[in-house]
Amino acid sequence: MTIPRCTAFLRDQRVAAGSYSEVANTLAELDLSAGGLLVFDDTTGAQVDYPWPEEKCRTDEAASTAQPSVGRPKLGVVAREVTLLPRHWEWLAQQRGGASAALRRLVDEARHNTAEQDRERLAKESGYRFMTAIAGCLPGYEEAVRALFSHDAKAFTAQIAHWPADIQAHLAWMTRDAFTS
Repeated sequence: MTIPRCTAFLRDQRVAAGSYSEVANTLAELDLSAGGLLVFDDTTGAQVDYPWPEEKCRTDEAASTAQPSVGRPKLGVVAREVTLLPRHWEWLAQQRGGASAALRRLVDEARHNTAEQDRERLAKESGYRFMTAIAGCLPGYEEAVRALFSHDAKAFTAQIAHWPADIQAHLAWMTRDAFTS
């Protein structure tokens, strides 16, 4: 299990990055009284509230040392409801290994076939969340958003070129998979 990571900005300067507990420790040492602190989840680009509950930091530490439980949960099996038409259930029932095995194979195949597009889409969405929160009032913001979603890396880079260096660097890192295909 990967430990959730985040990055903190004080106005337009990156002041901390790492696990939530590492960032909390760094922020505790800073004078934040002037305001302007924004913290972002590195996976989703979503802004997160600080200070976060102490449990968030303990969850980070527990994730790195958690022992898997015995049995099917060890594999990560999760039961959920799926609603299908009768013809779908009939087809699934005829498949090798039954409905669950057939659905797992179909999902794995779809994940494999769309992995690059999914990575690209997630990079665009997380980059968009980040730049909307931190750079929404910067010149060229709307053009940068259009370039991001129209898959124009050259225009995107040109639009953010005059933004503060730490914002540019973090945005480039967050969107590193957005222009791959």
